[in-house]
Amino acid sequence: MIFISMAMFAIGILGVLAMRNALIFFLSIELMLNAANLLFVAFGRHWGNVTGLVWVFFVLVVAAAEAAVGLAIIINLFRTKQVVDVDQYDELRG
Repeated sequence: MIFISMAMFAIGILGVLAMRNALIFFLSIELMLNAANLLFVAFGRHWGNVTGLVWVFFVLVVAAAEAAVGLAIIINLFRTKQVVDVDQYDELRG
């Protein structure tokens, strides 16, 4: 499970660094958070305690908040310029 988590995290980092699409960027961050969750579950199972599951709960709460705020920002940016390419957004002022 650790190698699967490492592979998921590596794919997420590759998606963040290589892609210029805001949705792919957002999904890559979610993939990295899920890879961390899988690692917490694997270590919790290996050590036989529930501490890993508590951390998974906290990461899921952060991921849910990030999903709500991130999607709202992406939708708002798309409404202003009609494009999801992050290179097009050079000024993010209110």
